[in-house]
Amino acid sequence: MQPISPEKAPEKAGFVPDLPQRLEALVRRGGAPALHGVVVARHGAVVLEWYGGGEDYVLNTPLGHVDFGPDTPHDLRSVTKSVVALLYGLALESGLVPDPGEPILSVFPEYADLAADPRRAGLTIGHALTMTLGLEWDESAPYTSPANSEIAMEMAPDRCRYVLGCPFAEEPGERWRYSGGAAALVGAIVERGTGRRLEEFARTALFEPLGVAAFEWSAGSDGRALAASGLRLTPRGLARIGQAVLDREVASGWIGEMLRPRVPAWENVSYGYMWYVGPGARTTAIGNGGQRLFLLPDLDLVVAVTAGDYNGPGQDTAPRAVLENVVLPALTSGDAR
Repeated sequence: MQPISPEKAPEKAGFVPDLPQRLEALVRRGGAPALHGVVVARHGAVVLEWYGGGEDYVLNTPLGHVDFGPDTPHDLRSVTKSVVALLYGLALESGLVPDPGEPILSVFPEYADLAADPRRAGLTIGHALTMTLGLEWDESAPYTSPANSEIAMEMAPDRCRYVLGCPFAEEPGERWRYSGGAAALVGAIVERGTGRRLEEFARTALFEPLGVAAFEWSAGSDGRALAASGLRLTPRGLARIGQAVLDREVASGWIGEMLRPRVPAWENVSYGYMWYVGPGARTTAIGNGGQRLFLLPDLDLVVAVTAGDYNGPGQDTAPRAVLENVVLPALTSGDAR
């Protein structure tokens, strides 16, 4: 599919005029496998919007071949976690949820048996936000297998009890351990604090104020929104949220805390509060299959990518190629506005 008309011509925002053609060339030569959608915004205006087609899923449910367009929602998978961290910040700024330093179990008084363990009683909301709970958790198995901790959590009768009851692997706060369970806890804290379902709070506190009209949120067997992986947005909606974070447009007092590097994740990349932070303050929300939201504050640049290489070993290929082989090389000198 050809790119659709942008809000601002690329050359008016500091890009070479043939930015769309460069993306088309990347796709034609197979350099961005399973690419579904791209939205690039600079200085708050969309300068490139592209959609393709391919096999897609809602979590593990196949949709068959989908021809994507501006109004087609897409699984964000674990990009959902970063949005949940933003929702927590909105609730925090409204005085509806405890601070990150407060004990998690203070939000779950029904788990008095777990709170009787001093180590568990010391777990904080911040430990969940940074995925440093110190609990055993392994998502290396396929997301269709109960050997995957996130799937085991979803099969349990009580997600939060399952997570908080896991054995300790190390002291809390010592090491980043990727955990959908941590996101489930934060989502539950937002729901309990606001008295609203996660998707409803998201709609009124975040999506509607930003003009993001189209969204879906997949639920688990308990009927509750999947805080670790269930959000579905259009690429333009995802880019709009990215721009709001970049501009401190919502939860302005929280975003600096959310994006502050707090614990090493992998080489040259740290983890903040459910966002990845790399060199030059480049911030990324990452989801299975090639879902990415790149924020480059020094360039006032937002790049949203959706793709369909779910569980594939090369799922980073398409979003990385879009950013590093197309978008960044297409920037010209100067700061056009």
